[in-house]
Amino acid sequence: MSLHIHQFPCLSDNYGYLVHEPKSGATAAIDTPDAKAIEKALAEKGWTLTHILNTHHHYDHAGGNEELKAKTGCIVIGPKGEAAKIPGLDRAVGDGDMVELGEARARVFDVPGHTAGHIAYYFAEDGVAFVGDTLFALGCGRLFEGTPEQMWTSLSKLMALPDDTTVYCAHEYTQANARFALTIDPENEALAARAKEIDAKRAKGEWTVPTTIGLEKATNPFLRAGDAKLRHAIGLDGASDVDVFAETRRRKDNF
Repeated sequence: MSLHIHQFPCLSDNYGYLVHEPKSGATAAIDTPDAKAIEKALAEKGWTLTHILNTHHHYDHAGGNEELKAKTGCIVIGPKGEAAKIPGLDRAVGDGDMVELGEARARVFDVPGHTAGHIAYYFAEDGVAFVGDTLFALGCGRLFEGTPEQMWTSLSKLMALPDDTTVYCAHEYTQANARFALTIDPENEALAARAKEIDAKRAKGEWTVPTTIGLEKATNPFLRAGDAKLRHAIGLDGASDVDVFAETRRRKDNF
């Protein structure tokens, strides 16, 4: 891997990420949940912030943009569909666009659902994806601005990435997600085993992020709308994948 990725907790349950391309020295913050925490992490690593890559407009993802830009002069890149809502935006990007970080390149995916213009960044050469609040370990984002159809399409794009893709999501929600997942996919042995591992990690204060596309496809109920056992468990044997996903999301919202 050519990129150096530094992960650190901030706010109540967010993760901050710094992505450093060592040949050029370029460093990006993936979203800006907490400017002070990002500045501290930069100082610890000895890196200089050159870019902010926003996934969506929510305050715990873009709230530190202006403070960091004022101090570093960094370039702010964010979603076209939310350009008016991204503080300090310099470049708006959308599906298929490429973002360069030194010698590294990320492809942009439009992944609406959680918000109307949400995007993800995929560094194919390094096999890593930064997905914001679209996909979580054992979960997905609430549909604040989008429809089940939009979110299922977005998740399907991410599912099409190689199984060994490392997925960096924005929150530590995994233990609660696991509790819900077991109620809707009770016969999934891989899920049951993963839930035990998660409980053990959290008991030690360890992180459950990042994850991988392959692990999520095997255990995340929001990616398993086509699974016959899950469909049967919620009484939707003959329904469409979108309808199964929508019912799964509805149940999680009320869990």
